[in-house]
Amino acid sequence: MTPEQIKKLEAVALKVREHIIQLSTDGGCFTGASLSCTDLIVYLYSDFLNLHKDNLNDPQRDYLFLSKGHDVPALYGTFAELGLIGKDRLKNHLKTSDSIYWHPNRNVPGVEFHSGSLGHLPAVALGVALDCKMKKQTNKVMVITGDGELNEGTVWETVLVASAKHMNNLTFVVDRNQFQANVATEDLIPLEPLADKFEAFGCVVKRINGHDFNQLESAFRALPFDTEKPSVIIADTVRGKGLPSIEARADRWFCNFNKDEIQDLLKELHGQGKTDLQSETLTVR
Repeated sequence: MTPEQIKKLEAVALKVREHIIQLSTDGGCFTGASLSCTDLIVYLYSDFLNLHKDNLNDPQRDYLFLSKGHDVPALYGTFAELGLIGKDRLKNHLKTSDSIYWHPNRNVPGVEFHSGSLGHLPAVALGVALDCKMKKQTNKVMVITGDGELNEGTVWETVLVASAKHMNNLTFVVDRNQFQANVATEDLIPLEPLADKFEAFGCVVKRINGHDFNQLESAFRALPFDTEKPSVIIADTVRGKGLPSIEARADRWFCNFNKDEIQDLLKELHGQGKTDLQSETLTVR
């Protein structure tokens, strides 16, 4: 990937993070987790997937399912930057007059399936991938899960079936930000060695830095990793990426900031100072 391409993706990701911050008020949103997967979602929609505003109903399009639906601010922010929805529509966040809400809604162009309750969309993605394969189509099918979501047994049932059916057109992408809600994953139900677990279930796994566009490009362009197996990309990320004052903090999962805090966070995002949002009592790994 050229420096110019990276610069362009970084510029889009910065704008998406601005949208996420601006959605973190008047009821709030899942800010930390949305910031962790921003680079991943921006890369996929901007550079990799055959999925854009002019082919949303084309049977030959690629499919992306956001199973960790609470990260929808990153998805809607990306849609707004790429023209799938108007930027002004984001102002309708949490209003009953629109479907811009805390989780994906199919009334929003580009959303393939509702999500919110964790653990369900891997199976939906598997069904779509199987349908594409039966029709001898070449669609790429991806599902993004959270790492805490992997505690859901339905995820592993889906992986077993995907392996049994040799679903080489299906990719599981794990946003590995090390937190499940307000607890570190390894303090709650340890996931590591995560790659070994997926491999034991019949997948081929690559682990990358989920904020490095060169690594994202290298991994996704290598798909499928095996012609007979599903692929897994574990993207190591930082909760709250881009805002040092809330990065890697257990208490910054869901945020509802006031207007002044939003302005301070936007300045922090652009390197114009650090906000005073640190908790004196919280201990974070």
